[in-house]
Amino acid sequence: MLIKQLVLNNFRVFSGSHTIDLAPRTRSHEVHSRPIILFGGLNGAGKTSILSAIRLALYGRLAFGSSTQQQDYIEQLSELIHNGAETTQRPKDAMIELTFTYNKGGQELEFTVTRSWIKGKKDKLSLQENGQPRSELDYEQCQGFLNELIPHGIADLFFFDGEKIAELAEDESGNILRTAVRRLLGLDLIDKLRNDLVIFVKRQQSSQLEGSQQQQLAELEDQSKMLSHQTEALLEKADFAKIRTDFLSKDISRYEGMLNAQGGAFARTKTQEKQKVETLLKDKERLEKELRHECDGSLPYALAPNILSRLLNQLAEETEIKQAKNFEKELSLFLSQLKNDISLRSSSESSTKIIATEAIEDNLKEYMSAKPTGDLLFDISEREVGVLQQSIKQDSKKAWKRFELNRNQLAEIEQQLEQAAANIARAPEDDQLIDIFEKLRELDRQREAERQKYRALLEEAKLTKQQQLDCVRQVQKAHDSTRNQHSFSSAFNNAQETINLLDRYSEVLTQARVRTLSTNFEVAYRKLARKEDLQLYSHINPETFDVELVDEKGTVINRKLLSAGEKQIYAIAILEALAKTSGRDLPVIIDTPLGRLDSQHRDKLINHYFPFASHQVVLLSTDTEVDERYFVDQLRDDISHAYEIVFNANTKSSTLKPGYFWELTKEAI
Repeated sequence: MLIKQLVLNNFRVFSGSHTIDLAPRTRSHEVHSRPIILFGGLNGAGKTSILSAIRLALYGRLAFGSSTQQQDYIEQLSELIHNGAETTQRPKDAMIELTFTYNKGGQELEFTVTRSWIKGKKDKLSLQENGQPRSELDYEQCQGFLNELIPHGIADLFFFDGEKIAELAEDESGNILRTAVRRLLGLDLIDKLRNDLVIFVKRQQSSQLEGSQQQQLAELEDQSKMLSHQTEALLEKADFAKIRTDFLSKDISRYEGMLNAQGGAFARTKTQEKQKVETLLKDKERLEKELRHECDGSLPYALAPNILSRLLNQLAEETEIKQAKNFEKELSLFLSQLKNDISLRSSSESSTKIIATEAIEDNLKEYMSAKPTGDLLFDISEREVGVLQQSIKQDSKKAWKRFELNRNQLAEIEQQLEQAAANIARAPEDDQLIDIFEKLRELDRQREAERQKYRALLEEAKLTKQQQLDCVRQVQKAHDSTRNQHSFSSAFNNAQETINLLDRYSEVLTQARVRTLSTNFEVAYRKLARKEDLQLYSHINPETFDVELVDEKGTVINRKLLSAGEKQIYAIAILEALAKTSGRDLPVIIDTPLGRLDSQHRDKLINHYFPFASHQVVLLSTDTEVDERYFVDQLRDDISHAYEIVFNANTKSSTLKPGYFWELTKEAI
């Protein structure tokens, strides 16, 4: 396939008609055409519009997702009509025209798809083949023809957003890759042939049944089809309920944002803040009471440590003075009594004892002269001194620790009270936000109702599917019974053998294709990965088609741990491997090709992927992705021609002009 031309008319940022040549060109001195068509534009200029236009031209409603309903599709189409400046007359219709060549059945044909629509109306679709209108095809037939020509699942892997393609690396189910592999490698054709043969076999079996059995079998098959349609309808309704739930969640987030912008966050916690204030005030009262209690006890002793230290010293000195005076007093009484006793004895003995008594008095005076003397300022008992010492040295320190703890807690509570008061002051009055609160409650109620509806629909679909499977088993049982009772024609036997052969062939072919795909993936990945990742290998499950990265120790690498850029490299390596394995010649269109990549990964893609990705590579880049260095030094010889998309802020529309950001000469295009 090769896209030759794209025409946009009043599509998104493009006002009026714009014809874009997308066919790779060949220079006069070159044999082969250069593959890259480069579009440059700043963010919002309209690069994504080109990718969206190609996808929309080919797939219509499917371009917005498989679950998009007709009315939603019409509304989204209306939003794609150019909406320019308010001073200009805004158009009511839009059109996309895509011309491409495609090899069908060994013959290259040129197709032109034209999709047009009016605001609020269903789109119109027409198809030309080699310049001749395919007027015999109505809208649905024309769309079906395009879907068969280029299946949607395949195009997703060739026309992609460089940042979003990393989703392929996150798809652990392998659904995306499995669909692409089967279609790209032709395995889906085997399934179609097998299904056709199964239908033939069942018809042959049915013809061998008696009239009543045939009628019963027909009724079972009709019932199976009806139940199948019911299951699909229920699942579709469930999908709609899920979509509505998502929309309601977005609305709830929007209203919560409005609520927060108007102080709603404080309003929601206003009651809690008031309750918190009440609790804090009680704690404050308790702490203040404890502080007053400490002040009534030993705490004051801790406030004047120097004075109290002098007091304790004074009390200790007074204790020693009192002890010395008591000792002196007792000894003096003893000496007086001793003198009286001596005077009553004989003179000879008396004189000797008087001399001894005088010596004792002299020694006592000398001894007492060394003892402390002075006035008693306090003159308190030893018990009272002990109480004071206990209070000053121990009780006051404990009281101070309790005081400090309570004081710090009180300061923290006062700070919390100030913050709570500020939060309460910030909160608007309830009547100012009542409308938003009520809207949020209503949206939340609707979302919960949709969730319950979604679960109920899934359960009903499960039961309906089970009933359909029961019908299928009964039909198969009738066919098996007939097969055992009758011998059939050689055509029937051949068909049955062919089915068995196709099952085996599909299995063998799948394994062979998977081995080739795995080899091609490793080659592509090593070509694009950084040096530290070159020891990685791949393993592809032939049943799920999930691609695993395995290091040199055989450990599977968790793809969730890869960076966004690494996931993009991983996904692009898969795409290149698919394209090489399938042999399909499809264009590659990449929007935001280098957005999340580091410099090493960017160099790898520029040098080893873009020039060789396909015979036609359309890059939609900003000036910071394919920059001047890449444009001038590395991609120049691979670029067929380039366009710069220029956005006019006054008209709110974009135009295309030949060239790129740094070069607008003929040589650049």
